[in-house]
Amino acid sequence: MRPDVSAVLFDEPLTVIDPHLKWQLRRKLKQIHHELKLTLIYVTHDQVEALTFAEEVVVMTRGRAVQTGSADALFEKPSHTFVGHFIGSPGMNFLPASAQAGVLQVAGQALALPADRAMPDGDLKLGVRPEYVAQTMPGDPAALPFKVTLVQDIGTHVMLTATIGEHTLKARLKPEADVPKAGEHVWLRVMGPHTCFYINEELVAA
Repeated sequence: MRPDVSAVLFDEPLTVIDPHLKWQLRRKLKQIHHELKLTLIYVTHDQVEALTFAEEVVVMTRGRAVQTGSADALFEKPSHTFVGHFIGSPGMNFLPASAQAGVLQVAGQALALPADRAMPDGDLKLGVRPEYVAQTMPGDPAALPFKVTLVQDIGTHVMLTATIGEHTLKARLKPEADVPKAGEHVWLRVMGPHTCFYINEELVAA
């Protein structure tokens, strides 16, 4: 390695590589990184590749870096709706909402905002990941009524697709859960410690 090199740029080097070989090459690159103590800048559109390969991830959209951080930070607290959508499989759910005097209106339904989640009145987006959506009892103040449109048994989990008005939401449920069938109505909890709120696509409360 040349002594005057301080960083190496990789521009999607493994895009057309066989998946098994890609995994081996990623391991080799990480090994080189640790052995040489060299900064590697790795450009990729593959979120799994980015999250498993990098120590720090920079997410860019429209020529602008919208968030820099660890894989955990990008997943738990996306600072921009693009990050929430891009990171995760599937990405974060977004529901248009409006806040007024501590009450959140989503698709004509009211949700009480906890005292520690105060935010300015006006239009916003509620963001919650499928992993943090939970089936609950009717009337739960942190939940909304949905109609189930699709149930997919993935093996390790069940992916539920449901609608409220014109809006769609996905919930990742445990396979042993009492999963509703398509066409049924269900209450899904969307408010919780992992729920994020966005104004003009930027995180304002999480």
